[in-house]
Amino acid sequence: MISANMEKAINDQINAEMFSAYLYLAMVAYFKDRNLNGFANWMTVQNQEETFHAMKFFNYLSERGGRVTLEAIEKPQFEWESPLAAMEAARHHEAYITSRINDLMNLAIEEKDHATANFLGWFVEEQVEEEDSVNEVVQKLRLLGTDGGGLFMMDRDMATRVFTPPVA
Repeated sequence: MISANMEKAINDQINAEMFSAYLYLAMVAYFKDRNLNGFANWMTVQNQEETFHAMKFFNYLSERGGRVTLEAIEKPQFEWESPLAAMEAARHHEAYITSRINDLMNLAIEEKDHATANFLGWFVEEQVEEEDSVNEVVQKLRLLGTDGGGLFMMDRDMATRVFTPPVA
């Protein structure tokens, strides 16, 4: 059985992961509106990853005998001043999610909940990849500056990203 504290914390994380998916969906709309369909694709993959993460927490909580309680998802920002600003917002958001995962891990350690700590280890590693992935895009956009041709080429590259669900 999972503790009441951990159950609440995981439920809160499910909401945070669903908000992440919703935020990235708002970014899909933002990029599509600007005819940056490659960037929209990249964010669609982010949306799919975050939904996958939410369901991973959802299923884990159920497997541990906890009760999943879904709350309202906050309305995300939907407008940014530039593609760079949108990607910087995504990078900031991933750092926030990393801090939440770290807090969950700290709670699992404090409660001596080894099963949850083991489960969270996957997310700790995943967040390293998440932050690196979005940071790479931010750094490339900074290099481009206002080069429209470079943005066009980068948009084409962003269209190649696909979501591959991790194997358990």
